[in-house]
Amino acid sequence: MHASKYLKTIMQSTQFTRNRLVYALMVVIAFVLALGSREIPEMLPDFIVKYAGDTLWALMTFLFIGFLFPSLSMLKVAAITLLLAFCIEFSQLYRAPWINELRSNRLVALVTGRGFLWSDLVCYIVGVAAGVLGEMGWNKFYVGNQQHVDS
Repeated sequence: MHASKYLKTIMQSTQFTRNRLVYALMVVIAFVLALGSREIPEMLPDFIVKYAGDTLWALMTFLFIGFLFPSLSMLKVAAITLLLAFCIEFSQLYRAPWINELRSNRLVALVTGRGFLWSDLVCYIVGVAAGVLGEMGWNKFYVGNQQHVDS
């Protein structure tokens, strides 16, 4: 199958169902890595400290949506993730005292963020792209090989 045909098929179809156990594990790994990038900044390069958390947050969200809706197409999971991430990021432009107070809580801030940055939007795109590429690779090599074994 040509690459463009494969990409179109995999992005628009629900030929596969995500393994919830695998996705749950990947969500936890992405979460731990994202927190780690914020908790041990002195041990990591500045570039990683600055951008890894938001990129991994988007990847984790992509994986979590895939976990919740295992038969949803990759394109829909990516679109929902980006829509959610962009809405949350743009909501940070709203700076009323009551919401700033909520954002001062660490758990709330992990979900909502604290301030708008254009670079965060790029991180979200990169994180979702990593999720899409990971799923494509998984489907091409693992699921494709399983189909050959089963036939």
